[in-house]
Amino acid sequence: MKRILLLLLVIFFANYSFSQSTRFIIRFKDKGTSPYSLSNPSVYLTNRAIQRRTRYNLAIDSSDLPITPRYIDSIRLAGAVTILNSSKWLNQVAIQTTDVNALNKISTFSFVISTAPIAALIQPTEVPVNKQLDAAGNFAPGDHLPQNTISDYYSYGQSFGQVHLHNGEFLHNRGFRGDGMQMAILDAGFYHYLSLPTFDSIRNNNQVLGTWDFVAGNASVDEDHTHGMNCLSTIAANMPGVFMGTAPKTSFYLYRTEDVNSEYPIEEQNWAAGIEKADSLGVDVCSTSLGYFTFDNAAFNHTYADMDGNTTLIAKAADMAAKKGMLIVVAAGNEGTSSWHYIITPADADSVMAVGAVTTAGVVGGFSSFGPSSDGQVKPSVAAVGVGAVIANSSNGLPTFGNGTSFACPNMAGLSTCLWQAFPEVNNMTIINTLQQSATKAANPDDRVGYGIPDMKKSFVMLINQLHSQQVAVSNCKTNLQWNVKTDSVINLVVERKLPADINYIPLNTLSSTGAFAARNFTYTDDLAAITSTTIKYRLKVNIASDTSFYIDSATVNFVPKPNLGNDKSITRCSDSSLNLTTLYSTTGLTALWTLNTIAVANPSAVSVSGIYQLTGNNTSGCADTALVTLNFIAKPNLGADKVVAKCTDSSFNLTTLFTTTGLTPSWTIGGASVTTPAAVNVAGTYRLIVVNTSGCSDTALVTLNNDPQLCPVIIDKITISPNPVSDKLKVVVTNKNAIKVELAIYNALGEKMYSTTGQQAAGTQTYTIPMKQMASGVYYVLVFVNDKKEMVKQIVNR
Repeated sequence: MKRILLLLLVIFFANYSFSQSTRFIIRFKDKGTSPYSLSNPSVYLTNRAIQRRTRYNLAIDSSDLPITPRYIDSIRLAGAVTILNSSKWLNQVAIQTTDVNALNKISTFSFVISTAPIAALIQPTEVPVNKQLDAAGNFAPGDHLPQNTISDYYSYGQSFGQVHLHNGEFLHNRGFRGDGMQMAILDAGFYHYLSLPTFDSIRNNNQVLGTWDFVAGNASVDEDHTHGMNCLSTIAANMPGVFMGTAPKTSFYLYRTEDVNSEYPIEEQNWAAGIEKADSLGVDVCSTSLGYFTFDNAAFNHTYADMDGNTTLIAKAADMAAKKGMLIVVAAGNEGTSSWHYIITPADADSVMAVGAVTTAGVVGGFSSFGPSSDGQVKPSVAAVGVGAVIANSSNGLPTFGNGTSFACPNMAGLSTCLWQAFPEVNNMTIINTLQQSATKAANPDDRVGYGIPDMKKSFVMLINQLHSQQVAVSNCKTNLQWNVKTDSVINLVVERKLPADINYIPLNTLSSTGAFAARNFTYTDDLAAITSTTIKYRLKVNIASDTSFYIDSATVNFVPKPNLGNDKSITRCSDSSLNLTTLYSTTGLTALWTLNTIAVANPSAVSVSGIYQLTGNNTSGCADTALVTLNFIAKPNLGADKVVAKCTDSSFNLTTLFTTTGLTPSWTIGGASVTTPAAVNVAGTYRLIVVNTSGCSDTALVTLNNDPQLCPVIIDKITISPNPVSDKLKVVVTNKNAIKVELAIYNALGEKMYSTTGQQAAGTQTYTIPMKQMASGVYYVLVFVNDKKEMVKQIVNR
């Protein structure tokens, strides 16, 4: 029962729609069972389109896949149905039919989401909106600026004002005139572009790459409305001294998507189909001086709330084109003085550059639509000349004047194309953002001109600045500066430096290049060996020809000046010692390296080899100083072995005779005290001799001095032996003023020693008693030795 009711509702809606419409949008659920694949995009995208996605890192996704062919075949075969065009991004087709049964059948297909009317036959009760592609108003010649100078590449003639307002001649003079760039212009027709002299150059140079009429379904766009031709002329005109476009070297695709005879959303669908075709061909830029808000049938009208960038069919398609990498430039609309007042779609799209209209003096045109978009975006994005704009006359191609954001749009599209030609490495959104930031109201955008009037020279400078890279490093006492900057043969770079003592920056070097505009690597090395400052500032100045200079980067370097180790040194050391080189110089904060004959010294704190040692001290900035130490090791003196000597107790001793000290400086000590008269010492003990040669080398010897009484000369005062003859005890009396050694011996007549005694005798008299009673009677001899010297021999008789 529910299924029958749903079918009845679909049939009722189809009949209702059919009664008013002949053209419909069929939306599909998916791209199921598609013969196309993401892995083989060359089937549905040209190599140029694939390269754009690759260049800007854009993924090829399901939105790039064509609509499933069997879906389209099913729609076509449903009855008397004509496929007008399709949108793979929105996954829908536009059809024309008067076959209600076919429409009913299509509505029942499982892969169809919806069937909705998009355009109708003109009904008797409908009043056409009488759409005006241009704005009303008269051009005042007094607003026109003077002609360009002879130094410009182009002689612009009457179009100089609309180029010069943006410094567009700067790009042209630099060689950026659209070469190699492709632009699609989607408009209402390009009347007589094949014959008007305005377009001789693009015809002769085959700069028109393709055409298509999405309204009539054929390739001819030459016989249709003049509006697209007028817009094309502001870009492509090449009539030196009379009329020059803003990008005359660009190649074009000319698409008619607007039907000026009526106003229906089918034109938004046509535009979507056209922009998709441009994308698949790899087109870079799209210029669209079209917009929509009210239609011949009020049921289709947009509201201001719809101007949110995400609601209308054409805004969705425009944003998708931007997502695919195309630069979409659109007219803001000419509703500033109408009851509508605001921008019209697709100017509301999030990612397009919507252009408002100003005079060559920068005064906003009253007709130029107001912003913002209903979701609060800054709209218009920028403004260009659309009041009294120079365009081609449709009868003879010579310059005439027109009003409308329709002409502001292509003026800006052409200049944007030249700018993008210079900087293909940045994407579409970067171009838009740069133009906005270079514009006159970048800091305070408004709802009339948005960010204001872009300056191409300023944009060029900003992109050079944005794309350049810089590396600064300090090593080996040098600042190494590296840049990657886009330059050409008329662009040079000046490296400037400022030390704390400098009032201004001082140029150090000029870097130049040859060839076309391209990214190049530049290097400069600043030797800091003589710099004593700890902070150094650098900046890089760019000179473009003789008319433009700007700074693109600066850097501050924290620098440690070159160290100062001091004077070289010469040192002599003794052969039995070592030298600590590390104590000779202060190397705090430095990386110190000692070398001998270019070979690193393993242990500089204890070296013992003669030679010339080099110290290299490096600081954190890689600055180094060197110092040399000439080191000589010489032989030390050799006194020989230590000695032990003796002297008479009462005598002195001459120590100086014990060792040879010729050429040496001797020093005698005992117990740490200096010996004042080493040639006559009286005290026994251990004496130390230290000798030093002229190089400071020394040797030491010890002398142990003993007192030996035996060495003293003995003078006996008195020796008596009694009694004689003796019968019991023999007395020997020895008197001496000094202590002596006394030895007594008794020998018989046969020479046999019968008795002996030895002892030390103190000074004075001592009696020695010898028992003779035990010896046999007879003759005996008494011998007295003093200090081992025989002093007396006496014969005695024992009874």
